[in-house]
Amino acid sequence: MHTGFPISLFLLGGLVAASANPLCAAETHGAFIKGADVSMLGQIEDRGGVFKENGVPKDALAIFKNHDLNYLRLRIWHSPKDTCNDLQATVLMARRIKAGGFGFLLDIHYSDTWADPGNQIKPAAWDSLSYQAVRDSVYQYTHDMMSVLKSQDALPDIVQIGNEITCGMLWNDGRVCGEYNTPRQWTQLAELIREAIRGIRESLDSGDTVKIMIHIDRGGDNIGSRWFFDTLLAHKVDFDIIGLSYYPWWHGSMKTLKVNVNDLARRYGKEIIIAETAYPWTLDWHDDTRNIVGDSSQLHVGYPSSVEGQKAFLTDLIDIMRHIPGSRGRGLFYWEPDYVCAPRLGSPWENMTLFDFTGELLNSIDAFDSTGSASER
Repeated sequence: MHTGFPISLFLLGGLVAASANPLCAAETHGAFIKGADVSMLGQIEDRGGVFKENGVPKDALAIFKNHDLNYLRLRIWHSPKDTCNDLQATVLMARRIKAGGFGFLLDIHYSDTWADPGNQIKPAAWDSLSYQAVRDSVYQYTHDMMSVLKSQDALPDIVQIGNEITCGMLWNDGRVCGEYNTPRQWTQLAELIREAIRGIRESLDSGDTVKIMIHIDRGGDNIGSRWFFDTLLAHKVDFDIIGLSYYPWWHGSMKTLKVNVNDLARRYGKEIIIAETAYPWTLDWHDDTRNIVGDSSQLHVGYPSSVEGQKAFLTDLIDIMRHIPGSRGRGLFYWEPDYVCAPRLGSPWENMTLFDFTGELLNSIDAFDSTGSASER
């Protein structure tokens, strides 16, 4: 039994096979990644959100491209309550990404909603399935999704198997923290990940190249990172990239991040990517939605909540990633730099975007233009 996508129905539902040649090919393999997660962009545009540079309204993707961003990330949910981040919305935005010449990272949550270290709720369609049926569904769902993306000239360059899966995914089948930290549970998590990887690889043609990322949230936690990757690799899971989230109010200082990424590169010999990061340019509010970061106690020492502080944070983080041993620092993704408030859409992230409250581009984006070394902090 499986619950993958009915591909033929999806294609008949409004999208048709695209041309075999994208409008602009990205230099995706080997380049240092200066990326952004833009999963909210379609929703913001639909609600009337506007992005400006020097007062002139522009396409947010064009703004990012003109400031040397070269990769974009999208999350996908299995069957969300609305159409945001479902398969069709993901295909439409992925086509824009690929046509714009960006590399594309696909973040598969394996959930109908947000998946993170505290929430890994399996899709409702799989809730009553046996573990074996969930395994089968992971393979078929992943294979079908990748087949649709490939048919639409939107094949990802990198795929994340799960989002921040420090405590596993598809709970409780693949749960591994606390009382679930047992050999059986780790075996099941490894099997679920391997089925996802098999689904990806068996959807590809011989000339296709897609790298696999495993993403946890422990940017500044070396002990936690070692625990997870030591155990996963002991279960013979084959992947290419270690992904980490790094928000200093949750994940520690720049110093502890640097220690962690340097150690992981030496220990595992894999590429390292900061899959999510952000920093506030102000602690003020504009809309009536409570901001996630709104107190000075959440700030990193040495980086004020200002445009200059945001730029310095990004510049220094890029510098750390560029100097990981063995040139294994592949790059970073800024999480939702476009998540401005829009009519009928409040934003808890409005003070951590790369745009001000009017939608005007901030000069902190210049951190992505720079190739020089950061100052010592």
